[in-house]
Amino acid sequence: MAIEGLTITRHKDGDEGEYHAHIEGTEAIGRLTWVTRSQNGHTARVAEHTLVPREIGGRGVASALVDALVADAREHGFKIVPQCSYVAKKFGQNPTWADLRV
Repeated sequence: MAIEGLTITRHKDGDEGEYHAHIEGTEAIGRLTWVTRSQNGHTARVAEHTLVPREIGGRGVASALVDALVADAREHGFKIVPQCSYVAKKFGQNPTWADLRV
């Protein structure tokens, strides 16, 4: 489901970063934070937190942030450690992502 006016940007600083979700017409920014770790012989992004302000909540923003992380993992060849409970839940709902999980 596409969210009208949603833009997701990627921000990286060394071994950590964030995905930011912004919906046109609001000041609120949803975030998915991650850090890079080497785990079981793989480069992995540890998804630490998914935070969506109430102002833009209930529209699927958190799901879109996780989808962006998963798409990047497929494109760039890294694995994901779903430390965040929301990311772990989404992995449980999407068995086709199992190959990306460390």
